[in-house]
Amino acid sequence: TRSLTITSVDQSMFEKAQGEKVTLPCTFELSEEDEGPLDIEWVLIPADNQKREQIIIMYAVDRIYNHYYAALTGRMQFTSLDPRSGDGSLDILNLKAADTGTYQCKVKKAPGVQSKKIQLTVLVKPARTKCSIEGSQEIGKDVTLKCVSQEGSPLLSYDWRRVSGTQNLPATSTLNKNTGELLLKNASREYSGTYSCVASNRVGTDECSVELNVTPPVNTAAIIIGAIIGTLLGVSILCSIIFCFCKKHREKKYEKEVHHDIREDVPPPKSRSSTARSYIGSNRSSLGSMSPSNMEGYTKTPYSQVPSEDFERAPAQSPAFAPSKVAAPNLSRMGAVPVMIPAQSKDGSIV
Repeated sequence: TRSLTITSVDQSMFEKAQGEKVTLPCTFELSEEDEGPLDIEWVLIPADNQKREQIIIMYAVDRIYNHYYAALTGRMQFTSLDPRSGDGSLDILNLKAADTGTYQCKVKKAPGVQSKKIQLTVLVKPARTKCSIEGSQEIGKDVTLKCVSQEGSPLLSYDWRRVSGTQNLPATSTLNKNTGELLLKNASREYSGTYSCVASNRVGTDECSVELNVTPPVNTAAIIIGAIIGTLLGVSILCSIIFCFCKKHREKKYEKEVHHDIREDVPPPKSRSSTARSYIGSNRSSLGSMSPSNMEGYTKTPYSQVPSEDFERAPAQSPAFAPSKVAAPNLSRMGAVPVMIPAQSKDGSIV
């Protein structure tokens, strides 16, 4: 008995790059004995056998159902607008790495049932490839050129070439295609130039470049001496700043102490001894022209009876007194002027 058959048996494995489109073929032929309704299912078979198959799209009872698998919603469709024509192929748009898996097409029309499996591998092109230089770029040193792609499905392969000058790599170079490292031993000035790295896999390539400049060795002794001199100069400048700051701080502190201890706008208080000395000095000045012979009748006031400071400060509170008449010696011959000297009575009052 003849039943439906799937005719697309040529290709069962596909490799595509991320972002591309793929068409998974599933064409079939119906027989006269197949009289039941036509059903077409696409399922995703997980790599883990413990998980169940997942229906991603289905055609049944003249309708299309494509809401079963959220990861492919909006990115898959039947290639033919009418799958009843014998074409149940599936288109997947904007492929992603997660779309990698085994897809199975099932065609049912009672009593016939046929299926076909297709392996899809979504590869990521090399991207964001970066080139760098490791080691000292000095004459006689070993230099390593590195090349790494941030994105890309394995297996990635790296290849270096020289852009400037001769296209050939130096004779002492060693290339590791798997790691992307190019080792240049005993570098010389002739090694200087631009080098380019190409990262590739089965679905694409990416490229980067780097500039190598081999120079004579650096005079390390001069650099060390310069660093030492610079350090000493910096330390001396720092010490000078700290010394000036401390000196200024001590001067301000001294000014504050002097300001609190001495006030120039307040005169010092008068002492009793200074009052007495000023009083005696005035008496001596007035009697300086007297001779001892003319001082016999003059009444002397003892030093213990010198008026006190209170007497000078508040003369208004002292009781009124009348000057006593004291016989003055005849001083007309010497041209002296008589002076009235206050005396103290027995009761302590001034007369």
